[in-house]
Amino acid sequence: MPQVMVVARNFMDMVAALPAAKLDMLYDSAFICEAVLRSFPPLAKKYVIQMLYVSAPMPAAAMQEWVLDEYASKHKVAIDRLLQLRVFVEVRDRRKEVSYKMNNKFQANMQKYLVSGGCLPREPLPFSVTGRLPTLVELENYALDQWECFLLQLINSSQVEKGTTFSSSMMKTFQRGLLSSRDGEAAKLSENGFQFLLMETNAQLWYIMREYISSAEERGVDPTDLISFLLELSFHTQGAAYSLSTLTEVQRVAIMDLMELGLVKLQQGRKDSWFIPTKLATNLSSSLSDSAASKEGIVVVETNFRLYAYSASKLHCEILRLFSRYISRQMSHIT
Repeated sequence: MPQVMVVARNFMDMVAALPAAKLDMLYDSAFICEAVLRSFPPLAKKYVIQMLYVSAPMPAAAMQEWVLDEYASKHKVAIDRLLQLRVFVEVRDRRKEVSYKMNNKFQANMQKYLVSGGCLPREPLPFSVTGRLPTLVELENYALDQWECFLLQLINSSQVEKGTTFSSSMMKTFQRGLLSSRDGEAAKLSENGFQFLLMETNAQLWYIMREYISSAEERGVDPTDLISFLLELSFHTQGAAYSLSTLTEVQRVAIMDLMELGLVKLQQGRKDSWFIPTKLATNLSSSLSDSAASKEGIVVVETNFRLYAYSASKLHCEILRLFSRYISRQMSHIT
């Protein structure tokens, strides 16, 4: 049977896949707890609020009575998600009846956060330091260009503009499962590679992030530290500037890789350097919308199977090469 590529629906699917001990470590941060709470469906959020100041285990049968029978399926989805992310822990009494208790670390941090709030590890740099920053439109275009350039290198590195380079660690991560090669032959797209190229941008990003995190230990990085930093980025303000000097060595390396993917933009000032999160970074803790990451184009297929494509994207043209025989290309400029 053909192999089917599995992609995380969102960042929290990756978090849920962590070992229990690693996941509990993440809940030392109140911001991670809030990011997890944000990701839950409405009914799961309601259960968290109801259980936030309850210390004793709550019988599963009693919780089932919190909803009408017609919402039983939504109740199950909510409970399953709470258990997957270890916000709820299942306990059994001597009669083996199931109850749910809130994760102690998660509960304590969310209680403190609701009472006293919290502050991010870093604040945006003032305008007096940075001067003019890219507009949101410029950032969006930058992110799209970086992402397309990254994909273009997978398909045909000769089409990538000179001066564009990706770290070896990131390229190895990217190529894993997407390229295949035989002895003495150049690497080619695998079946998974073709599936990957036809995915929406958000699904592609989740795939890359999953592989990046899963390979962290090979680079001497604790996956928990990496996930914590990526989730922290989702609380930053899109388009604001944050000093690189506030980052740890692990975070500095990660920022360089994220820059190559278009999640952040780096800038150098007279006395300081900073990174600017794009929408891809600030939306990491939720599902991404693909609408902003699409380019306009038209494909026309005639009855004789001759294909005409109108697009300004090099990436789109290279993808079409994979599925059709290239005859000619014309460049036109409309003024």
